[in-house]
Amino acid sequence: MRQDSNHSRVPDIRVVRSLEEFPPGINVAGLAKFLHHALKPFEDSLEDIERGIMDCLTAKGRRGGFLLIARSRRKPVAALVMQRTGMQGYVPENLLLFVAVAPEQRNRGLGRLLVERAVQEARGDIKLHVEYDNPARRLYERLGFTSKYAEMRYVK
Repeated sequence: MRQDSNHSRVPDIRVVRSLEEFPPGINVAGLAKFLHHALKPFEDSLEDIERGIMDCLTAKGRRGGFLLIARSRRKPVAALVMQRTGMQGYVPENLLLFVAVAPEQRNRGLGRLLVERAVQEARGDIKLHVEYDNPARRLYERLGFTSKYAEMRYVK
C-alpha cells in the first residue's frame, strides 16, 4: 500500500489480463486460495474459483476478461474476477464473478474501490450474482447495480 496526498492508505491495484501479467509472488492457485478464504461464508469451491480465474484469462472467443489484485507486501488483500460472457444485449457483456477483501482489510472502502475500477475497465454492461443475505449487496446497489430478475437454476 502507498500513501496518497491525504495520507490515507491507497492499495496498489494491478490489472491482470493474461497469465503472464500476474504480480510477482502471486499465481492462479494462490489467488484462488485467497478468494476462497476471503469470500467466506459465501465462497464457491476452490476448484470452481480456480476454474473461474482460468476461464477469465484464457477462454477462447471471449477476450476481455480481467482480474484486479490489490496487494500489500506482495500478498493479495483484495481481488476481483471479471469474465467476458461472449454475449451482448440479452445478456450483459461482462460477469463480475468474484470480489473479495481480506477480513482484516474490510470496512476501509477497498471493495468499493475494486468494483468502481472494474466498471471503468470493463467494456459494456456488467451482471453479477449475489445472495440476498450477503452484505455486499448493499454496496452493489449503492454503485448503481439493480436487481431486475430473479435467477433460477435447474441443477442436474
